[in-house]
Amino acid sequence: MKNERARVLVLHVGGTIGMVHGHEGFGPSAGFLEAYLDSMPELARADMPEHTLAVLDPLLDSADMTPDDWVRIARVITSRYAEFDGFVVVHGTDTLAYTASALSFLLPGLGKPVVLTGSQLSLTDPRSDGREHLVTSILLAGTTRIAEVCIYFAQRLLRGNRAQKVHNDRFAAFDSGNFPALAHAGTVIDVRQALVMEPGRGLAQVELPRRPEVAALRIFPGIRARIIDKVVEAPLEGLVLETYGAGNAPARDTGLLDALERATQRGVVIVNCSQCHGGRVRQGLYQTSSALARVGVVSGHDMTPEAALTKLYCLLASGLDAASVRMQMEQDLAGELTVPRR
Repeated sequence: MKNERARVLVLHVGGTIGMVHGHEGFGPSAGFLEAYLDSMPELARADMPEHTLAVLDPLLDSADMTPDDWVRIARVITSRYAEFDGFVVVHGTDTLAYTASALSFLLPGLGKPVVLTGSQLSLTDPRSDGREHLVTSILLAGTTRIAEVCIYFAQRLLRGNRAQKVHNDRFAAFDSGNFPALAHAGTVIDVRQALVMEPGRGLAQVELPRRPEVAALRIFPGIRARIIDKVVEAPLEGLVLETYGAGNAPARDTGLLDALERATQRGVVIVNCSQCHGGRVRQGLYQTSSALARVGVVSGHDMTPEAALTKLYCLLASGLDAASVRMQMEQDLAGELTVPRR
């Protein structure tokens, strides 16, 4: 009789979920998650997808993740894409939104679910949220038609490049200020299929031939032009400028605007993102944001700073020139932004 169970690859890259407590606090533990998964009777049920565990060596606290690790994860998914119906990436929460955003740009043409998850409490804790996250993520990856990079946390499936970590000790650690949840997992899993992107026609292999210099800078009251000058000096190529409200920054200090203009004229791509969790940048609504547009700052619209930074990195790393990057930063490449109506 043919086995009809879906096949899911569980890629363990690290994070609290698989950590154990040592003399210096919680840290990654090789072999722990594998043994835990083997002990879970629910994963052996006939109505659950089959899963295969792969481990990215070394396991990392997500605070140690770098763009090279985003690429390593993407390569595993790409290389094993034909073998599995879906993928679960087990990851730490601190930089989970960055990795999810980056993967959405590194996996163009995706036609299968990629679900990132983790936990607030280690599986060694009797109250850990990790067990349910693992079970539901494997179900989502193996049984739904959500061909996107997503984050599953606290009964909600969020589009990965729309999510942010908003709390460090509540189970509902992630939220999406500008896009609804793709699915809710209560007594039934309710997928809002109308929100889900159309599946891609074939996963493309993405390589990033260079390592560009990008940064993020949060605007604050009293910021001085010399700080901007220092941040944007060579070799910086791209900057996410986290501004107030609908994209506003100090305009009375002409030195600050002059510093930004010198950078854009030198070819630095500067993207305007709001510090607010919800809402969008509307350059031109206020005079203070019109000034940014005038000196060459690109609107990030309703992107999260995490999505903007990873997108900026991936575009520059792919070898595009500054003009092309500026143009694509305002285009919707992977569901990361809502293109404004003209």
